[in-house]
Amino acid sequence: MFSYVLFDLDGTLTDPREGITKSVQYALHKMSIDEPDITALEHFIGPPLREEFARSYGMDESAAELATAYYRERFSVSGWQENMLFDGVPALLSKLKENGKRLAIASSKPTVFIEKILHLFEIDVYFDVVSGATLDGTIGKKAQVVQNALEQLGVTDLSSAVLVGDRFHDVEGAAQNGISCIGVTFGFGGREELEQAGAARVVDTMSELQEVLLEK
Repeated sequence: MFSYVLFDLDGTLTDPREGITKSVQYALHKMSIDEPDITALEHFIGPPLREEFARSYGMDESAAELATAYYRERFSVSGWQENMLFDGVPALLSKLKENGKRLAIASSKPTVFIEKILHLFEIDVYFDVVSGATLDGTIGKKAQVVQNALEQLGVTDLSSAVLVGDRFHDVEGAAQNGISCIGVTFGFGGREELEQAGAARVVDTMSELQEVLLEK
């Protein structure tokens, strides 16, 4: 059914909760904003950082840019390693490759950090393409990284490609590029969010995801 499978990273293949929330907390502290509860910062997992700082704290463009820079001060040193691979990911990726699928990462996280994380968990070997954000923010929206991944993969038949993600941003970014999205509930969005956004399918487990991706 699908020859090309694009994956979001955070909340889809990995649980980056600790590294992201602690790095956001660090950035807010540097901006003189106190947020002692890191669980209240989990909404930062998924969307582009600049947009989320602006949306959540009313920051203008320059303040959101500064907050993002502060975030990366911590994330680039320790935050990217405060991460866990979801159970079953290597087996899933291996099975997809065995069945001839071409795989890509399409994430709003900067490419430099994506590559480090994939290498950390030794799953970089499974991906033909890694499409992430640029550090200067010129590329960062979900639709942009999905478009770049499709172009690098050489996809001509959009019905042969699908994005797997856990947030409404993933569903919307896929739709803006004419491909469908399979939502996963073990990330940070949940079934209701994904269904309301228009996900083609929503699955609860890695084994269920494998079944869907290998359907004929």
